[in-house]
Amino acid sequence: MTTAREIQYELKASGRRLRAAIPEVYAGYAALHGAAMGDGALPAGVKELIALAIAVTRECDGCVAAHAQAAARKGVTAAEVAEAMGVAILMNGGPGTVWGPRAYAAFEEFAASGDAAYGDAVPGSAVPGSAVPGSAVPGSVSPPGS
Repeated sequence: MTTAREIQYELKASGRRLRAAIPEVYAGYAALHGAAMGDGALPAGVKELIALAIAVTRECDGCVAAHAQAAARKGVTAAEVAEAMGVAILMNGGPGTVWGPRAYAAFEEFAASGDAAYGDAVPGSAVPGSAVPGSAVPGSVSPPGS
């Protein structure tokens, strides 16, 4: 099975090429991301749980990796991720029982490494992966708004 870090690394080069081809779209997405995912009435960690559950619903491996990493960065606990995956399973039935565990494993991967920061290296590779945690934008290298 492909790890969450490998998925991020796989998307890096093609994401950068697409971003170079349509920078205005990516800039708009980054602005939307910043506006939607920051602390507000809902804490950013809760928003990452919502995004992770939606990633499961959409069966988006890059989204799962990005939001699992961002959840770990925001201090979300394994118990909180497990409960959010329970809701995803409820709302998705059978596919939720496949993608929920994948999302939980991705969170565990980032949380266990203590290495949920930007620019993490892909295991077994000397080439750094750098998808933006907390964003489904493949190949992004800095957090939105920076």
